[in-house]
Amino acid sequence: MVTILTKLRKKWNSLQWLLLLTYILVGVVPLVLFTNTIFRAMDGYFVEERKKELLGQANILSGKISANHYLYDDTKWKQFNEEISAASNQGNFRVLVLDSCGIVINDSSRQDVGKTYLVAEIIEALDNKDVANQQEDGTIYAAVSILDEHSNKIGVVFISARSDDVSTTVNEIRRQSNIVFVVIAFIVGILMYFMAKFFTEPLKKVLNIIIKMSEGHFDQRIDIKGLRHNEISDLALACNHMAEKLEQVETTRQNFVSNVSHELKTPLSSMKVLSESILLQNDAPKETYIEFLEDINSEIDRMTEIINDLLTLVKLDQKEVPIAFVETELNQLIKDTMKRMHPLADVKKIALTFIPLKEEIFADIDKTKFISAISNLIENAIKYTPEEGSITVTVDCDHQNAFLSISDTGIGIAEEEIGKIFERFYRVDKTRDRETGGTGLGLSITHSTILMHNGSIKVNSKEQEGTTFLVRIPLHQNV
Repeated sequence: MVTILTKLRKKWNSLQWLLLLTYILVGVVPLVLFTNTIFRAMDGYFVEERKKELLGQANILSGKISANHYLYDDTKWKQFNEEISAASNQGNFRVLVLDSCGIVINDSSRQDVGKTYLVAEIIEALDNKDVANQQEDGTIYAAVSILDEHSNKIGVVFISARSDDVSTTVNEIRRQSNIVFVVIAFIVGILMYFMAKFFTEPLKKVLNIIIKMSEGHFDQRIDIKGLRHNEISDLALACNHMAEKLEQVETTRQNFVSNVSHELKTPLSSMKVLSESILLQNDAPKETYIEFLEDINSEIDRMTEIINDLLTLVKLDQKEVPIAFVETELNQLIKDTMKRMHPLADVKKIALTFIPLKEEIFADIDKTKFISAISNLIENAIKYTPEEGSITVTVDCDHQNAFLSISDTGIGIAEEEIGKIFERFYRVDKTRDRETGGTGLGLSITHSTILMHNGSIKVNSKEQEGTTFLVRIPLHQNV
């Protein structure tokens, strides 16, 4: 029972039913209120028209009675009765003729002749005021004074009529309108149901895919075939794009774990082999022990370097590393950095050239981190440039950014590899990378450092022709 109630609650809380409820609240309820207002106004209009009609009939009778002296000439009594009866039958109302004292002289129904008949309308008519009002039971009273040739009030014509015919007409119109309204509301309700379903079904598909992705199924995609280009299709595309990114992140994470394991396993395996060799050689000379221990120490240094680079990357990713921007002159900074790189370049007889901007360039940077990033780019250029090659470092700027170009005549990078070189532990040529040393994390650290400076780094390269790294950083940081 609880499960059923929960399902019903979820169903009624769904967007589809919320849209239907909105249709009822916004479309049906105001229309019902508007319709009722219209019919009340219509009912009031018909009543007012009926009042005018009765007042007109009463004035006609008053004029005839006054002109023919019906109240004083008994010889015209028969004609008087015929006039009253004809008017009553024709207008479907009751006519009373009263004298100035409120005594009924003539009655179209012949019931109250001789009786005193005083109501508010008759009293007002005796005060020479024509009046017509609707009573609480729906009856309409109309009273008009009768004047003689000297304009003296000699009596009152009083007409009473039921408003049933008016109510009947209005109610019939209301009934027919209600039927039409119910039919239209039903048809529109069905259309709204399917329209709501049309809009919510794609959203349900998106939701189901997102739920599966939250469970780790990043290979899920939303089929957008048949969807028109609108916000829903854009949402589906964005969801697919997010799934691709998450799948890439998951693949990168798995590769990262695999690469870390591989990178740490290699020196550990070497140390194990070396240590076992020492243990197996009971009578080995001292020089052998020293050589093996030096190799073990070298592998430990390599592991330490890998772990330190990993910790640096983690801190950069989590933005735990504080960054202190200081206004620094870039020409001199790059010149000093390259001076420290000259010994490495001289070993391979590589020409290291610096082309500064003629005027000074001041930029807000973290000197330590920026020098480390630029040093890594220059060092990589030296590693992968053959002997007697050349490396050129150029500095430029505009009114917003500083630009640094590091070009070499090295072995270059294949076009399909360029987009991956900033990935952690990614190696274009693993054999060559082993020979040149390094952890495979330098470019990742450089990339993260440049991003921390709100800059960008791009690569242009062709195999056997060389590589150019283009670094852009803002001159002023918004701290």
